[in-house]
Amino acid sequence: MDKIKGKAKEAAGKATGNDRMAAEGKTDQTKGKAKDAMQNMKGRADGVKDSLTDKRDRA
Repeated sequence: MDKIKGKAKEAAGKATGNDRMAAEGKTDQTKGKAKDAMQNMKGRADGVKDSLTDKRDRA
């Protein structure tokens, strides 16, 4: 959601010549990308945990 909001804010800032709004839009996009990366890493960590747990149960 932050990425979409950021793109809209950046576009509006560029269209109106508002550099601050454009910069805020870029910041929002970066924040959204960081959230996505964290979710991705969490998912991978959960997958590793699950695979390790399965191996322990079989042994």
